[in-house]
Amino acid sequence: MARRDLPSRVLIVGLGLIGGSLAAALRAAGFGAAEGRTAGFGAAEDRTAGFGAAEGRTAGFGAAEDRTAGFGAAEDRTAGFGAAEKRAEILACDPDAEEIARGVELGLIDRGDTRLTSLLDGVDLVVLAVPVLAMREVMAELAAGLGRAAANLVITDVGSTKGAIREAAVAAFGELPANLVLGHPIAGSEKSGVAAANPELYAGHKVILTPEPGTDSDAVARVRVLWETAGAEVLEMDVERHDEVLARTSHLPHLLAFSLVDTLARQDERLEIFRYAAGGFRDFTRIAGSDPVMWRDIFVANRDAVLHALDDFEDGVARLREAVERGDTDAMLATFDRASHARHYFDSLLNQTSYQAEYQMQAQDQLRYRVSPGGGVSGRIRVPGDKSISHRSIMLGALAEGVTEVSGFLEGEDSLATLQAFREMGVAIEGPHQGRVTVHGVGLHGLKAPAGPLYVGNAGTAMRLFAGLLAGQAFDTELTGDVSLTKRPMGRVADPLREMGAVIETAEGGRPPLRIKGGQPLKGIDYDMPMASAQVKSCLLLAGLYAEGETRVREPAPTRDHTERMLNGFGYKVERQGDTCWLQGGGELAAAPIDVPSDISSATFFLVAAAITPGADLVLEHVGINPTRIGVINILQQMGADLRLENQREVGGEPVADLHIRYAPLKGIDIPVDQVPLAIDEFPALFVAAANAEGTTRLREAAELRVKESDRLKAMADGLAVLGVENRLYEDGIDIVGRAEGQGGDGPSYGGGRIDSLGDHRIAMAFSVAALRASDEIVIDDCANVATSFPGFVTLARRVGLSLEEEREAS
Repeated sequence: MARRDLPSRVLIVGLGLIGGSLAAALRAAGFGAAEGRTAGFGAAEDRTAGFGAAEGRTAGFGAAEDRTAGFGAAEDRTAGFGAAEKRAEILACDPDAEEIARGVELGLIDRGDTRLTSLLDGVDLVVLAVPVLAMREVMAELAAGLGRAAANLVITDVGSTKGAIREAAVAAFGELPANLVLGHPIAGSEKSGVAAANPELYAGHKVILTPEPGTDSDAVARVRVLWETAGAEVLEMDVERHDEVLARTSHLPHLLAFSLVDTLARQDERLEIFRYAAGGFRDFTRIAGSDPVMWRDIFVANRDAVLHALDDFEDGVARLREAVERGDTDAMLATFDRASHARHYFDSLLNQTSYQAEYQMQAQDQLRYRVSPGGGVSGRIRVPGDKSISHRSIMLGALAEGVTEVSGFLEGEDSLATLQAFREMGVAIEGPHQGRVTVHGVGLHGLKAPAGPLYVGNAGTAMRLFAGLLAGQAFDTELTGDVSLTKRPMGRVADPLREMGAVIETAEGGRPPLRIKGGQPLKGIDYDMPMASAQVKSCLLLAGLYAEGETRVREPAPTRDHTERMLNGFGYKVERQGDTCWLQGGGELAAAPIDVPSDISSATFFLVAAAITPGADLVLEHVGINPTRIGVINILQQMGADLRLENQREVGGEPVADLHIRYAPLKGIDIPVDQVPLAIDEFPALFVAAANAEGTTRLREAAELRVKESDRLKAMADGLAVLGVENRLYEDGIDIVGRAEGQGGDGPSYGGGRIDSLGDHRIAMAFSVAALRASDEIVIDDCANVATSFPGFVTLARRVGLSLEEEREAS
């Protein structure tokens, strides 16, 4: 944010914990410091950044001559930065004169008074940090004291209920002032008073602003900068939504803590109860030590939203009580497990340890890979379980009658998002624990309406398959995902589902979120897919479970058949003849054990690593070799790879094998069109193989690569060009010119450089492997999403011989 948006004189009304901590945070940032303070905000001497500095000003801010934009100019200074007659100050108003004196003594404020009107002269920004029920009186005093000058400053507040404060503002000012920006810092403590002021109270915490359509944008910008200076992250939300959310996440927990402690404190044996209470009781009830007057005011001001939250909570307690009375272990487990995993998810949002935090905010850090050139590849490894099968095991297990035991489950964030979505629809799920998951199925019609949108992260597979099975439910649902997923086309499933009778709304261009109306009667259709897609086929088959009559899907080319195999494994008959598969609606699924094989898409990066590295000898264990997925094996073998399938067997209806690959020189080929759909996810890695092959490799009829997590054709073409690999891009394919004929096989094939993965995990992993034959290091940006499909990739890459380091950089 531009520095000109900072105020020069801030007035804090209410010098308690919140107001005092804001003053402390501003002081820590150097705002209004008397001398020698860092950051130079209003400092008289030794000012950095040149704001108002008398001498040595950088960037011309306030320089004696040739001052840009007039900042700090001797006359006509904007916002008073560095003006000789107006040093940056923090003022405070509080009814307690001793608190004012203590604030001055602590160096948090420059001066203050118990009378508001005496402090208004020259103020740029007023922060109202008084109890919610005191807002009306303070705003009325402020309006009277300012008069016409009210429009010349910015007013904001810190109250935790915005609807009541908005009403108070209208009553005091006669309308909602354009320069009033209602706000709420999501931070606090059970302590109170200016003596408890903490300059770090807002660091890393959120501040929610609730501007109205008529709020001045410059006023919003100035309040945003104020809180960012205090170290907070600023979000925006409408007033009603704010009050609903805070009633559930802040007000209700405080109400429960007050109630629990009061209930126990009124019992005769309270001393014994408190004596033996453990840390959990202490942690849960800590907030009962908060200011009672403040919380009384909050509950009065946000009464309706708090009562709605309390109604929901009481319903939940009643259901849990009933489960305990009946000894209903499944119902108890569903509640406890759902709560446990939701709590872990909450931690990930708070700590931003997961890309799923994008559901609420952009990630603060960027993850980069730095891969040194060269290295060897050898050993025996087992890559994580197949993501496609992991998704389907949870989905069909949840819809089955009985308990499904899953082993080899991929504990990546995409699969975990699917698992969590079913928890939110009332399915009891144990785990995952070291790849083991137990799903207590509820039957085809046993799912319950989730409390809010179902978030599937980066998982396009999950969203498209969910669309099919949710189209047949009795309740409305909304499917949403991360930033990357919201750019991916969903019309390809929404359109045929509408033909079946589903009512689905999408965002512009047929993109997420998907809003699916429940209670719609579905009918089977005969659908010719315009392009080969296992996700579309699976979506329609899942919808067909709920449809009247027969659902038939014809595919223009073979696609992975995991859904058909698993449905048959669960006792639901799916038939196939030639290019068409079909099923009859109205049946049931019976629980069955599932052993998820290792993911051939994940194995591909190591297959290519061994295929291009002289001296390599690598075994990948227990890899799924479903006939609809082995395009990568066929293509590498056609290129000359020494790749053999050993210990072939069938596990849970899926064929598996150990893949043994040794280095052999590769040759460029024209990739057979019939192999394209069988290797669609593996092409980023195969392009690296092509860059190391002798001659040119040509790919056509692969336009599907344009609409993956990124435009993978262009992303790979751009990255290969950075390394110096000649290529020619087409609308539906690419030509990659590999090593020249007769060029030595052991030396580097290309150079190094910096690659933008565009947040696409497969692009990031492909160029990591490419470093094995580079002459210089390869640096790959935006790699955080690798965890979505391949947890442990970095560890396995290092184990087989790559020199890969992770770097984090604050954005």
